[in-house]
Amino acid sequence: RPCFISEVACLCIVCLHVVSFLFALQRSVVYIFWGDEGGGNLTDVSVSARPTADIISTVEFNHSGELLATGDKGGRVVIFQQETENKSQPQCRSEYNVYSTFQSHEPEFDYLKSLEIEEKINKIRWLPQKNAAQFLLSTNDKTIKLWKISERDKRPEGYNLKEEDGRYRDAATITTLRVPVFRPMDLMVEASPRRVFANGHTYHINSISVNSDNETYLSADDLRINLWHLEITDRSFNVVDIKPANMEELTEVITAAEFHPHQCNTFVYSSSKGTIRLCDMRASALCDKHSKLFEEPEDPSNRSFFSEIISSISDVKFSHNGRYMMTRDYLSVKIWDLNMENRPVETYQVHEYLRSKLCSLYENDCIFDKFECCWNGNDSVVMTGSYNNFFRMLDRSQRRDVTLEASRESCKPRQVLKPRRVCAGGKRKKDEISVDSLDFNKKILHTAWHPQENIIAVATTNNLYIFQEKVN
Repeated sequence: RPCFISEVACLCIVCLHVVSFLFALQRSVVYIFWGDEGGGNLTDVSVSARPTADIISTVEFNHSGELLATGDKGGRVVIFQQETENKSQPQCRSEYNVYSTFQSHEPEFDYLKSLEIEEKINKIRWLPQKNAAQFLLSTNDKTIKLWKISERDKRPEGYNLKEEDGRYRDAATITTLRVPVFRPMDLMVEASPRRVFANGHTYHINSISVNSDNETYLSADDLRINLWHLEITDRSFNVVDIKPANMEELTEVITAAEFHPHQCNTFVYSSSKGTIRLCDMRASALCDKHSKLFEEPEDPSNRSFFSEIISSISDVKFSHNGRYMMTRDYLSVKIWDLNMENRPVETYQVHEYLRSKLCSLYENDCIFDKFECCWNGNDSVVMTGSYNNFFRMLDRSQRRDVTLEASRESCKPRQVLKPRRVCAGGKRKKDEISVDSLDFNKKILHTAWHPQENIIAVATTNNLYIFQEKVN
């Protein structure tokens, strides 16, 4: 059905005064809410009142950064386009307006297994642009689709056999031959499905990654990784299969997978045990035997009932230069050198103050949240989300970090947003927030960084926040 944006808050610029090691940011905010048919009233909606289908489930910039795609639990994809640069108003460069909206997936039912298949968009991946059109892959739990996003600003007129309104003319009345011509029209953005890759996975798809050869891509579920060709929809090649003969012997599942950005034969996948395996498809057709295993020995002093749960890796990303990879587990971000397998070269604690709250987080299921992470354009800063609508930016060169908050209350024009600090215990300072007052229903799971500029996007429930580097 058609969907309407019932609230798009005005774009406002807010200065984020950050410690000296990081860039200051100007911020423009877009709130996205979905209304019922016939809606469109600009009314405020509380978080608890918003339907679950409107929660943003993935965020992804295209390779140029001009387009930003978001997917939600309702199976919809919303694409934002960056404003063209205006030298007189450089601060408006970060503004993204709605470019296209379409329904990517619909709810389905597997009658053989008596299971409902959600329409939720798990991942979106852009393909490199080769012509005027853009292409992206979107997936729910079972089906991957290739979409073509194209513009049309001209329409043909002057048909011989039909009128302009589409009615066919009486052939007996046609006495002259007309040559159809193209006339300008209002810009129309069309999203059309070009390929549907179905029936490739028994379990829920958690990752898709486009290969550097731009001809193939991989998709991963809990137990298998498949290799697809973009032109072939009826078959894929299974490259990893960790399913045991007896499911009672299952000890780990695949949590994420990604191709190397430059080597088309190399990919990595992470597991719920906290390990990362690098595979080389030149070695064998089935990559059950990894080329490298990245694993950090566990500190016995930190061993607890929750150790296995919090060590599960929720996201893995190669750096742009392909030398490093970043992993995110529940409490930390780790940077690995591909040439050193025994331990990470850098470890950053994201919210270590939650270690004492793991029991409560287990009871409310928050301990199973899957946080994503991302690199900036030159791999010098990494970003990931946390609770209370906090997100963390970690500067690798200075070994410093800052915690910022994405919230509606702090989006007033030209307001200086100070770094946030959490007090884990003891006497709380005036500008600190007690760990007991954090709202675990407000969380930033999905983040993305513009590939060329210091522009970031973070998603909190139904809201999308876009931040830009400060323009002097």
